[in-house]
Amino acid sequence: MITDYKPAVNFNHINYSVDGIHILKNITESFPEGKITTLVGPSGAGKTTLLKLCNGLLSPDSGEIYIKGKSISSYEPVELRQLVGITLQSAPMINGSVLKNLALPLELQGRELIEKDAKNLLHDVGLEEEFLHRPIKDLSGGQRQKVSIARTLVNRPQILLLDEITSSLDRISQQEIEELIVKINQKYKTTIIWITHNLQQAMTVGNYTWVMMKGEVIETGTSDLLHSPVNEKVRHFLKGEVK
Repeated sequence: MITDYKPAVNFNHINYSVDGIHILKNITESFPEGKITTLVGPSGAGKTTLLKLCNGLLSPDSGEIYIKGKSISSYEPVELRQLVGITLQSAPMINGSVLKNLALPLELQGRELIEKDAKNLLHDVGLEEEFLHRPIKDLSGGQRQKVSIARTLVNRPQILLLDEITSSLDRISQQEIEELIVKINQKYKTTIIWITHNLQQAMTVGNYTWVMMKGEVIETGTSDLLHSPVNEKVRHFLKGEVK
């Protein structure tokens, strides 16, 4: 159990089902504000569903979610998406330049992204200004993922949700993204919630870790728990005995 911190996201008895299948079961936990929390567990544990509940892409069947101390239902959808950004493993890109992709979130709000701000976003994610007018189709996988993160940062979210964002990248690109996310956390005090199947990554970048299995949070604590878990199910999972 994680204690002694200010929560950014609170789950209070959250349940979620699809076609009679219980995906999340009575989740009551919270994510620490300004920290990086990694989520690990077997496929089908409910991790991505939990993430989507955090920014209103999905709504729970029962229970209450609080974002920054306010019920999630009290936020307007646009306000919530500005506060809580999400970057997925294969974020869809539109045809055209990097600038066109970066500008998309503001265009949907009837606003414009000025070039100076776009260049600052690229700088934040470790890309040179020259990328701004480059066609998105000409970028490598690692470069596209950096643009995806930069696009999520357009609204300067206070909470950033990441779903397996390095799983398809080579080791060097993966390490660059890890360093980038840690830098964003430290520079802006952004709360990061990061789903990863890479246990070494979870330990390296995470301040805290949740282990989920079959829709339940089995164990939480500092990321050191992955070295010496208390729960027997977690020990089996870490040994590769649970898929």
